[in-house]
Amino acid sequence: MVSKNSRSLLGRPLLAWSVDQAKRSTLFDSVVVTSDDDALLEAGKEAGADILVKRPQELSHDKISKLPGIVHAVKEVEGRTGLTFDTIVDLDATAPLRLMEDIAGAVDLLESRNVKSVITGAPARRSPYYNMVELAPDGSIRICKTHDTPVRFRQDAPSCYDMNASIYVWQREPFLSTPREIYEETALYVMPPERSHDIDSQLDFEIVEVMMKRLLSDAKLSASE
Repeated sequence: MVSKNSRSLLGRPLLAWSVDQAKRSTLFDSVVVTSDDDALLEAGKEAGADILVKRPQELSHDKISKLPGIVHAVKEVEGRTGLTFDTIVDLDATAPLRLMEDIAGAVDLLESRNVKSVITGAPARRSPYYNMVELAPDGSIRICKTHDTPVRFRQDAPSCYDMNASIYVWQREPFLSTPREIYEETALYVMPPERSHDIDSQLDFEIVEVMMKRLLSDAKLSASE
């Protein structure tokens, strides 16, 4: 079975798009690929990754968060290079529609706000205050989230955002001490919906393929030879 991150997107492994974006951003001392899959590591090497980290099996099963794998990679790379990194950035291979300005903007937000982490997201298509419902065990439904003032129009609801799994940025110390995506001191970098598709199904892949072709035709994203 071919790994999702190795699947060909417009002639390149899906992973290669994120490696290429990281390299072209010129923001990083080291561009790292971590995986338990040798084929995926080889794809990362061919895409130009600086360092490959083989993830141990205990950090690779389906029911474990990716965060321990990132912590392992940071410690491994720091041990190999002798460097200590101030900032850690995760570019998820399944969300390749980001632009260089998104990566730079998310990193700048971490530094300018001096927060522990930055996540990326897009304006939510549905609102938990207005048109998202929960199904109770008895079969009844109710709006997911209530507000002090009844929400009669979606425009009256608090702004909500979908996490798009595109970019995560952390300060090193809080992340290694307590690995989380969201802390009390976390900022949101907002991306438009057209750059916020995360591949989790065949339909998602087809949508990303169409959007990637559009980005390439607009000369906003270039495919390395």
